[in-house]
Amino acid sequence: MARSEELMFFFDLDNCLYHKSHGIQSLMRKYILQYFDKLGIPESEAAVLRERYYIEYGLSIRGMIQHHQVDPVDFDEQVDGRLPLEDLLKPEPELRKMLETLPMRKWILTNAGLQHAKRVLKLLDIEDQFEGITYCNYSEPNFPCKPEVAMYERAMRDAGVKEHSHCYFVDDSDVNVEAATKLGWTSVHVADDPKESNAGDFQIAAVTDLPQVLPDLWKQ
Repeated sequence: MARSEELMFFFDLDNCLYHKSHGIQSLMRKYILQYFDKLGIPESEAAVLRERYYIEYGLSIRGMIQHHQVDPVDFDEQVDGRLPLEDLLKPEPELRKMLETLPMRKWILTNAGLQHAKRVLKLLDIEDQFEGITYCNYSEPNFPCKPEVAMYERAMRDAGVKEHSHCYFVDDSDVNVEAATKLGWTSVHVADDPKESNAGDFQIAAVTDLPQVLPDLWKQ
């Protein structure tokens, strides 16, 4: 195994560092539909477009920018910025302990915007556990996002990691996990039912279960 300082563990953010039962994703979908309404698109059509853009572009916002001339800054304020995260998230000691006892570099790799990522990390009281964040800059033309290879390569450049074999990754999206696996990253899927998932090298029910499937990392 490479030295710990050469390794990097990339962590997804939403529905991975916290459980999806908090309902943040559902709220985000609701706010996206409301944004479509602001654009004059009825809810029935908006629901179809949101799903279509998510599938075609990886994120609904990418399709909305492409087809509806959406202002990325306004979208960020009206969707991510409206999320009542302070009412939904709080520090989780077990999560912090898991991160503190992992003796290697750690980095956030998220499809969310930077301010949202910072809010989440602060509310979970784990912002000091990560060296940096690779995020989606909605204002960047044709910005990449997971599961596109360009997003993983950007994360490696941001984090200063040159070898794919030095990368570890955990995400709740099976598609994102599979993309990382194909690149040669050691990948872990946070699944609703780990026994039913074949995504990645390992499958767990919660991110705090990582030491169970990768015990050697915690023993370095």
